[in-house]
Amino acid sequence: MAPFELRQLRYAVIAAESPSFRQAAQALRVRQTTLSKRILLLEQRLGVPLFERTKRGAVPTPAGIEFARTARRILDDIDLLTSNARSVAKGEAGRLAIGLSTALSMGNLRAILQDFFKRFPDVELRVVEAGFDALTRGLASRTIDVAVVPIMLHGDKLSRRHLWPERLMVALPDDHSLAKAERIYWQDLRHETFIFTQSDPGPHASELLRARLRDPGQPPNNIIMHDVSRENLLNLVPMGRYATLLAETAIDMRYPGVVFRELHDATGLSHVDFWASWREDNDNPALQRFFRVIGERHAAFTTV
Repeated sequence: MAPFELRQLRYAVIAAESPSFRQAAQALRVRQTTLSKRILLLEQRLGVPLFERTKRGAVPTPAGIEFARTARRILDDIDLLTSNARSVAKGEAGRLAIGLSTALSMGNLRAILQDFFKRFPDVELRVVEAGFDALTRGLASRTIDVAVVPIMLHGDKLSRRHLWPERLMVALPDDHSLAKAERIYWQDLRHETFIFTQSDPGPHASELLRARLRDPGQPPNNIIMHDVSRENLLNLVPMGRYATLLAETAIDMRYPGVVFRELHDATGLSHVDFWASWREDNDNPALQRFFRVIGERHAAFTTV
């Protein structure tokens, strides 16, 4: 339908909903004669009188009432389509799939998602928790827009940006001899038995532990892998006199019999780096908005 025809529909609807053509013209910000001519042309095109003209003004006919009711629905649908299209173009609507390998209790990511939800409530946000390999495949197949994980993912056409560092913590039984130590270094943990989840980032954390404690003259650490959630893993720590590693923002809950302590190395506090990975040809407007929210919280983050 040509733009002038949509204008005629809008004129007819406003006229039918107003007490008079004069008031309808004022609402539309046009001359009353212009409004009258537009409606007359519409009536001639339809071959049906929409208004009954009398000395007291114009009153919608039964056909005019039904026409205005239908036209109102059409105009509302067009307004909605236009609004949605503009919102999607701005990243204010649409869909965004975020992949992660750690719990959403992660403080930095949780804060960013809260900001994103608040600013762009029309975006359908989908969170996918999976291992690193599965997330890499999801990025390649475009089922995931961006992955936020504590390693750099590698793959064809993948872009990556550093997000933030998080302190690395060790979880110990609360009556452990190291629980009250002023500082805990990696070498202090050489004789501990560690437990990790079989799902990511458990294997990555166990490899990190082996790398930090590698010593040709000593056997490798005793590491046990469990097919359980992070929450259940932490509940096992005091039961079996175990230890485990996790990032600082994953410890926002209390676990009976468990304490969390900072890890130190020669340069200071140990930390793990989180990265964002996404396809370089992903032009999802919502993804750019997501990066903008990250950039506002973490000034060092920039996108290409």
